[in-house]
Amino acid sequence: MNKKGSLGLGIVSAFVCLIVGLMMVNFLMPEITEFRSELSCSDAGNISDGTKLTCLVGDATVPYFIVIVFSLAIGGITSQLNIR
Repeated sequence: MNKKGSLGLGIVSAFVCLIVGLMMVNFLMPEITEFRSELSCSDAGNISDGTKLTCLVGDATVPYFIVIVFSLAIGGITSQLNIR
């Protein structure tokens, strides 16, 4: 396949990966809300330090997931640029 066709396929694949990945965030949000309510994350004064850390990790799940999705999409495009 020529370089332009390969790059176009990489861009389309990255776009599909981005759309599917961001759609998955909608499935994560209710689970994270339930997770926070089960651990009583809103009441920081009455939970242990380990539970606070667990709440922080749970809160960081969505931004971390979004960063991973963008990294995969950008990596898909740039990997097609290095083909000779």
